[in-house]
Amino acid sequence: MSPRSSTISPASAAESAEDRVAVYNWQALAGELSDYGCAVLLNLLSADECRGIVGLYSDESHFRSHVHMARHGFGKGEYRYFKYPLPQVIGAVRTALYPHLATIANEWNGRMAIPERYPATHASFLKRCHDAGQGRPTPLLLQYVPGDFNCLHQDLYGDLAFPIQVAILLSEPGQDFTGGEFVLTEQRPRMQSRAEVVPLRQGDAVAFAVHNRPVQGSKGNYRVNLRHGVSRVRSGMRHTVGIIFHDAA
Repeated sequence: MSPRSSTISPASAAESAEDRVAVYNWQALAGELSDYGCAVLLNLLSADECRGIVGLYSDESHFRSHVHMARHGFGKGEYRYFKYPLPQVIGAVRTALYPHLATIANEWNGRMAIPERYPATHASFLKRCHDAGQGRPTPLLLQYVPGDFNCLHQDLYGDLAFPIQVAILLSEPGQDFTGGEFVLTEQRPRMQSRAEVVPLRQGDAVAFAVHNRPVQGSKGNYRVNLRHGVSRVRSGMRHTVGIIFHDAA
């Protein structure tokens, strides 16, 4: 994968989420997601937007829960789940990204012979989640300090799960922190696992498979199983916002 191939000019607060998301080469991103399980969206957020989201972390009024990873065996570090209504930029980007990713997700499900198809709008998909008893928002803000890490995992919160999610790095590597690389692993049938380390800069996003993705083999498509995590932060403080498109039970 060429991790910085999908270029875009720096995000502006004046741009609508739909406009900034539309600039990306979605055909190329779909190819990278299908080939590698992940794809980078450069400069999805501006530096000011990143700093603004980081500044929310200490204000509990924006969040529904606070999780310390070590207490649950998830790693070391902490995160907070946003409550509805989401901060404007996060909600807008979530809504704008969804239709592009839904097209990819539907193509994947067709290749994996999964009957589930995702509606064209995020509002329609959220209604499906809420009707199934999954009504708690899942976007989250993560904070890491030296020694913190996130174990390999999958963000599945109920029977309904959208197969692609997005993480946006809010801190600048080498300036705000060192270490803390985004890691994706892929378990292939009867083969050793494959790892992908994704370099990101402040404001960059990585879209990646939540659980499974299809791979073309000699006898047709088969499923591979993916997990993601974050390597140990060595210095400084690292913040990330996670955008998950299904809500939680």
